[in-house]
Amino acid sequence: MEPKKNPKADLTKNSSLYFVIGLFAVMLFTYVAFEWKTYDESNDYDISMNVDDLLDEEVPMTEQIKTPPPPPPPAAPEIIEVVEDEEEVEETVIESTETSQEEEIIEVEDVEVEEMEEDVDVPFAVIENVPVFPGCESESDKRACFNKMMQKHISKNFRYPEIAQEMGVQGRVNIMFVIQKDGSIGNVRMRGPDKNLEKEAARIIGKLPKMTPGKQRGRAVRVPFSIPITFKLQ
Repeated sequence: MEPKKNPKADLTKNSSLYFVIGLFAVMLFTYVAFEWKTYDESNDYDISMNVDDLLDEEVPMTEQIKTPPPPPPPAAPEIIEVVEDEEEVEETVIESTETSQEEEIIEVEDVEVEEMEEDVDVPFAVIENVPVFPGCESESDKRACFNKMMQKHISKNFRYPEIAQEMGVQGRVNIMFVIQKDGSIGNVRMRGPDKNLEKEAARIIGKLPKMTPGKQRGRAVRVPFSIPITFKLQ
């Protein structure tokens, strides 16, 4: 014969509910324990400030230095001797420089002032009378003729340096020189990519013929001139 269980006596029926209630109670107790705060007993403190105590400061004693009185002035001498000035002083007589009507007035001839000639450099672009290249004397536009003859002279005397050709050096050389007051060429300067090209450009300019000097206001002046020479390999 099998024993029958009473459903009311089943203890595992509401075990999960009891577990949840117990867990909630434990968590509530833990929360209250952490959030529980205690406060000290409040005491009334006197925070007033005694102003009299702050104003009661000790003032240091200072010592006054007494300066001694100044010495009395020296006493004046009792007897004053009077010394007679026996030396005679010569008076300086200043004569008048004004002339009287009776004196003859010498006439002064006009003084000629010699003009000092200054070495003035007048650029080729603004000079009144440009230097005349040989062969341009009969031309009306001497400036254009000068440029034309310069190009012709460079083409005629141009020679590409062999060492520059072997090294493959090419470029433009800017050369500057001055046409002096006597028509000669001087103060030659050049700037280029290679010394050999600069040397050849100077050689070409050195072969320029003597020219008729440029004039400014009828007077011969120095005329600076610059021209590029291009060296290009074919």
